[in-house]
Amino acid sequence: MTNSSQSDSPIVPAQEEPGAQMTFFEHLVELRKRIINSLIAIGIGAMAGWYVAPHFVNWIVEPVKQALINAHLEPKLIYTNPTGYLNMLLTLSIYIGIVLASPIVLHQIWLFVAPALYKHERGAITGFLFSTVFLFLGGIAFGYFVMLPYMLNFLVKISLGGPITPLFSINEYFDLILLVLLGLGLVFETPILIFFLSLFGIVTPQFLLKNFRYAILVIAIVAAVVTPTPDATTMLVFMAPMVGLYFVGVAVSAVVVRKRKRRLAEAAEAH
Repeated sequence: MTNSSQSDSPIVPAQEEPGAQMTFFEHLVELRKRIINSLIAIGIGAMAGWYVAPHFVNWIVEPVKQALINAHLEPKLIYTNPTGYLNMLLTLSIYIGIVLASPIVLHQIWLFVAPALYKHERGAITGFLFSTVFLFLGGIAFGYFVMLPYMLNFLVKISLGGPITPLFSINEYFDLILLVLLGLGLVFETPILIFFLSLFGIVTPQFLLKNFRYAILVIAIVAAVVTPTPDATTMLVFMAPMVGLYFVGVAVSAVVVRKRKRRLAEAAEAH
């Protein structure tokens, strides 16, 4: 005869079983371990970055050199501080180290969060991590190959014909390119932001479509901050992919909301 207590207990599918539970102190120890491992990886990456940084300088200055050539000016940059070039190489080495260590850092993040997730959530987080890296690199590529040429050509040509000749400092140019590339890399994470807002029920596809005109206003403000030129063409070039990414976020939100409704319906039927 079947035991009634066993038949009445809810059956949890094997794929929904969460990982082992940890105490708060164990979480802190685990977090400390993952942070230390990530910092070690970034340090090793930065040391490797020091050796390749001079080659990356040639790649970084290519857009401004091309803008100067287009304006029939000498394609050279300067530094006015004795340690200016060294400081730039050190900073560039750290950024290269972060990029080289990013797979290990992401793996450490995964090892920290995976034990507390259900199996279907682990698949979602894996896709999220890869999407984050892909979108960030996509933003950097868009900034380097599309945004910077428009912006630098405008900044160089605006002084032509006057008494002032552009003479760019490598350090100031490096700060500018970091602002643009990292800014665009973060801005391209818009679908990920919308994913989380939808996951927690803060926004819905209907809400996003209804408030589209406000989103355009925010995009225009971000474009004005990230692009240090008053050129309307440059702002439009920036805004075009942002509007596209917003609608990608709307589609992501629709998928998240539909899956949540289906899961809630299945849970209601199970009870």
